[in-house]
Amino acid sequence: MSAPLKPAAQVFRLPDLGEGLTEAGLVQWLVAVGDTITIDQPIAEVETAKSVVELPSPFAGVVTALHGTAGDTIDVGAPVLEVANAGSASEVEPATPDAAGTAASSSPEHEAYREEERAGSGNVLIGYGTTAHTTKGRRRPPVAPVRTDRPTSATAASAPAPAPASASAPKAAAVTVPDATLAAASARRPVAVRSPLVRRLARDLGLDVHTIAATGPDGAITRADVLQAAVENAVDGAAAHHRAANGSGESVDGLDVVSRERMSPLRRAVSAKLTRSRTEIPEATVWVDVDATALWDLRAQMAPEGGKAPSVTALLARFVLLALEDYPVLASRLDESGEELISFDGVNLGIAADTERGLLVPVVPRAHALTVEQLDASLRELAATARAGTMPPERLRGSTFTLNNYGGLGVDGSAAIINHPDVAILGIGRIIERPWVVDGAIVARRIVQLSLAFDHRVCDGGYAAGFLRRVTDLIEHPLRAFVRV
Repeated sequence: MSAPLKPAAQVFRLPDLGEGLTEAGLVQWLVAVGDTITIDQPIAEVETAKSVVELPSPFAGVVTALHGTAGDTIDVGAPVLEVANAGSASEVEPATPDAAGTAASSSPEHEAYREEERAGSGNVLIGYGTTAHTTKGRRRPPVAPVRTDRPTSATAASAPAPAPASASAPKAAAVTVPDATLAAASARRPVAVRSPLVRRLARDLGLDVHTIAATGPDGAITRADVLQAAVENAVDGAAAHHRAANGSGESVDGLDVVSRERMSPLRRAVSAKLTRSRTEIPEATVWVDVDATALWDLRAQMAPEGGKAPSVTALLARFVLLALEDYPVLASRLDESGEELISFDGVNLGIAADTERGLLVPVVPRAHALTVEQLDASLRELAATARAGTMPPERLRGSTFTLNNYGGLGVDGSAAIINHPDVAILGIGRIIERPWVVDGAIVARRIVQLSLAFDHRVCDGGYAAGFLRRVTDLIEHPLRAFVRV
């Protein structure tokens, strides 16, 4: 008699991420070997050069292998995980009133995930993952069944149970479980994180949900469970850091090496972009100190009844947009050959934002058409989304001029690097009280330093200085521009 067929293992490979991205960093696994997963269930968090997103599974079944550990880099097309007894999302037949199909789609785990998805539990990759309707996409060829010897059910039942599998594995190695344990593994309940707030808390604290002991109803992980795990992790992590710092054995130039950490995909992307900017753009910088006292006082009077006054960044952004109407070259681009100047009808305003992951430049499209109130709302939303790490890649491209308010970092000035392919960037320092001469007398005034870095190929210093002077006039005499704001 021929040997029974071994269930085909579906290999989920990292999909094409778009935006020219070729790899992603593995932040943490959301499933473990032996878990039963459903289609579209998040199986891992990955960090691209754009944002941190949840990676949904196109297969349903039992996880038999995880490829990589937290901190590893996975290339597009490389294996992510393997699933037994699974069907590809592109091969699933339309839903029918069939009892088995109804049971699968209404399972507690599936409904819990759908509830979190509707509540905004996280992003999925652009062009891939959870959708509200059936879409067409590339079909991957089905994996052919592999014929091999397999122990009978009696043999499998008598085999000793293996130790619980861990989600961690050596780099570039897959974590697997013996075929004989698949049936038992199928009955395991996946880790239950019912609340998107609890999932977010675990993510922000850097915790793997599979390492957290659940005490909630039906094995659900609660907020208290996450906080307790964070305390335990902090204690264990401090001890591990102490051991690593004193036991690496490596030294460079007479100093002991504490650790080596690979740069994240975002940090490498930022590095490449800034290097290209410094290499290709012959930039120059002009700067000026500006008396912002009138603007400072006026802003306090602009708060609506029961509301907040617009941010200083929103007001300065509006003044910059007004000045760019008179100096549009600074919101243009050079083509790849550097021989043609491309001018635009309007401005897509990039706003540099400092986040835990690094520098991001989200974009306000057609910012020139927005009022101060609309700009203020857009900037607040962009800042919150960027710092939460949920900024979609399409919102990080397309700027034609960049504003960098580094005053929020407590510094007065900076020679900023142009955000390629823009041709200019305006930096804003902190607004502080300084002695200032007014009508021959030294008085305390609110002073801010502006610095403009510009591509010397598109204009000369006189043009750049004229733009900066125009912004200065608007700041020092804001009421003159109020009818245009």
